[in-house]
Amino acid sequence: MSKLIVVLISGLLAATCGLAQASDCEAKAVGKNGKPLAGAAKTSFMKKCEADAGGAAPSCESKAVSKEGKPLAGAAKASFIKKCEADAKK
Repeated sequence: MSKLIVVLISGLLAATCGLAQASDCEAKAVGKNGKPLAGAAKTSFMKKCEADAGGAAPSCESKAVSKEGKPLAGAAKASFIKKCEADAKK
């Protein structure tokens, strides 16, 4: 019974932290002109913000660049992200 209570409390704390991160990203979703972002720009910003808020390290997506500094694409990008996420879980 005590294990169930601990699991429920942990779940509630995790959910609360997730909501706090989402509202934090919502507050930061402002364009260079000071107006709130909307549409695709807001969606893109929120996705990146929430991914970056998930951990202290930069997201695998932002690290997916070639030796020349160009963003990876296609199979190379997919392979890099898969390996990066696997390494992050260790």
